[in-house]
Amino acid sequence: MINIEKPIVIVTMGDPCGIGPEVIAKALSEGHIQQHCRPIVLGNTEALKEAIAVSNLEVPVCEISDVGNYINSDKIISIIDPHNISPKDIKPGNLSASCGKASMEWVELAADLIMSGKANALATAPINKEAAKYGGYKSIGHMELLQELSSSQNVATMLVTGALNVVHLTTHHSLKIACAYVTKERVLSMIHLTHDSFQQWGMPNPRIGVAALNPHAGDGGILGAEEHEAISPAIKQAQLMGIAASGPVPADIIFHQTIEGKYDVVLAMYHDQGHIAIKVHGFEESISVNLGLPFVRTSVDHGTAFDIAGKGIANHLSMSKAINLAADMYRGTFSFGKENLS
Repeated sequence: MINIEKPIVIVTMGDPCGIGPEVIAKALSEGHIQQHCRPIVLGNTEALKEAIAVSNLEVPVCEISDVGNYINSDKIISIIDPHNISPKDIKPGNLSASCGKASMEWVELAADLIMSGKANALATAPINKEAAKYGGYKSIGHMELLQELSSSQNVATMLVTGALNVVHLTTHHSLKIACAYVTKERVLSMIHLTHDSFQQWGMPNPRIGVAALNPHAGDGGILGAEEHEAISPAIKQAQLMGIAASGPVPADIIFHQTIEGKYDVVLAMYHDQGHIAIKVHGFEESISVNLGLPFVRTSVDHGTAFDIAGKGIANHLSMSKAINLAADMYRGTFSFGKENLS
């Protein structure tokens, strides 16, 4: 039977040539995470042990065959190793097709464990999209792969840091293409997804602040028509459905207002509009969360950092917070609009 007080959080290693093994080792060696969840690493055992050594840590690693064999101790790291890659192929800082392939296979296995009810939530260390592509994967991002595996229709990315939660209407598109995505239908759909996701996480009536696309919210149409033609109509329709959506609010004030407590979450119109606010507010501790999947998935908000991989100097704060947040979201104890997780 699943213990909701200490849910099983699968922690995928990411690309073992990056800093994933190191940030996981550092996060789990501190012991505080194991106090309120059962983290199980999914990846390569030797890579984890090497990360422990290079970081000058003293924590044993126990390889287990199944989630049911989790070692209930804050002084031991439990890992499931499918042995799908040779440790000889793992060279920190190097691009590797075999490591890219293995990192994606770990994500697939993690999704299967959660969707089959054997585990509760997922926290992911960074993959390398180029390595995953060389490894034969077409869906080369975590969200894209998990969307495909779970047959989810509408998904989105939310970044979290401290008191700021930001959902993105679009992510990896050029600014020109991103602007074309600002339609009434898409904005309304994302407002709905945000509303429904926050309700699932324990907030009955989330206050959604919708950012404007143009300076000064278009200045009555002088600086752009998207606010009048797409964003405002979507907000008004959402309000008629009982959703607490407001805006469009100029982007140069909405994030500050949210940090001050006026909104629980911001819907940003494009990648950098939301990411810059998040990174300025709390760069080291920012976390990524997926909306629209049938399970909780959190992630570090940084890449594989090949340039520092294997040197023992990676900051693990984002990894620690991602694991903690996955457990809290599964339990419905995510502290919306407040400083999340010490």
